[in-house]
Amino acid sequence: MMRLLILGLATVGGAGFFPVASGTFASLLTLPLYYVLRDHVGLYIGVTLACLISGIWAGGRAETYLGEKDPHPVVIDEVVGQLVAAAFLPHHLFYPIAAFFLFRLFDIWKPFPAYASQRLPGGWGIMVDDVIAGVYANALLQLGRLFLPW
Repeated sequence: MMRLLILGLATVGGAGFFPVASGTFASLLTLPLYYVLRDHVGLYIGVTLACLISGIWAGGRAETYLGEKDPHPVVIDEVVGQLVAAAFLPHHLFYPIAAFFLFRLFDIWKPFPAYASQRLPGGWGIMVDDVIAGVYANALLQLGRLFLPW
């Protein structure tokens, strides 16, 4: 039962087993959650932190169950990274869409120190690089707000 809970959490209810681009699929699945939470800052932060903490825990254990470091089906990290990327942005349709694409770009590219963070042990190595990618995406969008008309 515990194994099922851990894998269910780490794979976001099995979304990580999507046959193509499961990380992108999990990021897309996060957008409705963003829309539900975006007007409730405290809840947004709480859900993001809960996903981060549970992702560190479940991700590390999923590595053991699945027999590899940062297994492909583990996508809870994409949920957290996407929530970080979209946090505290204006309520204009442009921003969550841009956050999605920028997060995916930075998650794949893994600019410093994201790539190096993958060497962290267990769930930390799974989660931290996506948090960093989300921070990069969010920071770029926050800077862009200074120059965009909406």
